Amino acid sequence: MRPEATPGPAALAAHPTYAATARIDDLRATEYRHLDRDGHVYLDYAGAGVAARSQIVAHHDRLLSGLFSNPHSENPTSVAAGSLVESARRAVLDFFRADPAEYAVVFTPNASGACRLVGEAYAFGRARPLVLTGDNHNSVNGIREYARAAGAPVRYVPLTDPHLRVAEADVVAALTGPAGLAGRARRWRGSGPRGLFAYPAQSNFSGVQHPLSWVELAQRHGYDVLLDAAAYVPTNRLDLSVVHPDFVCLSWYKLFGYPTGVGALVARRDALARLRRPWFAGGTIRAVSVQGDWHRALDDESGFEDGTLNFLSIPDVEFGVRWLDGIGVDLVHARVGLLTGWLLERLTALRHRTGQLLVEVYGPPTADGRGGTVAFNFRRPDGSLVDERLVAIDSSAAGFSLRTGCFCNPGAGEGAFGITRHTLRRTPLAHVETIDQYLSALGVPSGGAVRVSFGLASTAADAERFLAFAESTYLDRAGPAGTRLAPRQRC
Repeated sequence: MRPEATPGPAALAAHPTYAATARIDDLRATEYRHLDRDGHVYLDYAGAGVAARSQIVAHHDRLLSGLFSNPHSENPTSVAAGSLVESARRAVLDFFRADPAEYAVVFTPNASGACRLVGEAYAFGRARPLVLTGDNHNSVNGIREYARAAGAPVRYVPLTDPHLRVAEADVVAALTGPAGLAGRARRWRGSGPRGLFAYPAQSNFSGVQHPLSWVELAQRHGYDVLLDAAAYVPTNRLDLSVVHPDFVCLSWYKLFGYPTGVGALVARRDALARLRRPWFAGGTIRAVSVQGDWHRALDDESGFEDGTLNFLSIPDVEFGVRWLDGIGVDLVHARVGLLTGWLLERLTALRHRTGQLLVEVYGPPTADGRGGTVAFNFRRPDGSLVDERLVAIDSSAAGFSLRTGCFCNPGAGEGAFGITRHTLRRTPLAHVETIDQYLSALGVPSGGAVRVSFGLASTAADAERFLAFAESTYLDRAGPAGTRLAPRQRC
């Protein structure tokens, strides 16, 4: 059974909500025209944003109009570089509406580096656990190794909802630990933080947006909160004058494509002061003695920035946040929400002649409570899954950039495929050496999913072209027989 005829790009563009975001189409034709130069369709904004022409020009002009050198000095070129870095810090705080008296900006290589900084320096212990949601990027999951090394309990909040959401009651139960739900209403009265709670504002796998209200909920129970905002902030406003996480991790290339190699930890100053770094490096200390065997760390945010900062690229962060602010995060949010809802509606309506749905979506089936990331698998007329590696080949040949695999989020992947702790415990995995052997042992039909994601420069034509590709390539098609696919190398 097929849906009614799909409207063309002009019909979608005529939608009132879409028409209200027409400025993005103007920008696509000017600042982002390189997206359309070779007829390619970019649908991997969850992986990386796309740089605008003005961003690259600004970087070029700045480097040719002045001299900048290592800011760990007092000469004129060093002072010039240091001034731009400090200006970028202020711009970041402005962008997130964060009070400079409450928050500090630590520049890191990426969101993973920000997570590591917190993990290695946090005061985990037997009485200070780490609580994680089952839906987390591996950059957050990896913090558990620091917690376990310190003897701290690690508790995961399960994904129990069929749409890969997390129940708030389960969050409370994990935060209260042995006290269970009986501690739900109690405010923490202990000395110092009770532990660390880490979760994503938006899933990089499914697009699910987890409630920002959990920040205050966890803090009420005595926890510091690490909010992974890497997938959320490119298309959603994070207002730190309203919600007050202790730590926020993000990568700037996710927001606006350029620069790469620069991320940030936006941290409350009181929480930052409680971190104790396990080492020191150039730029992080006030003084150090070799023979005296002592050192004194810097007591501001620069004490968390190892070695020489990427001082030639950090000024591009200021240009980027002002660029995105000038376009309007709310405008981008509206455009991405419309495209996401439209694509979900069309994809989930497609059926083979056998009656089998063409697409199985992992996560919310509508645009409600989700971001612009859609994870799914194609099904054949007999119901079997199309291997995501085959989709990678087909989509690349058709001129699409999208993502396939498990997206560095094993918890969400396990939830999508119904892999439970009981399943893992009863499955013999001692001799498993490859990802494909692991999947075979678990009886999982595929190694991951297909992920389409919209962003700042996405248009109706992008969504329409992908829908046309899906229909023409997989609808009522059994697929090639005996296709040899390369082994999966990583997840």
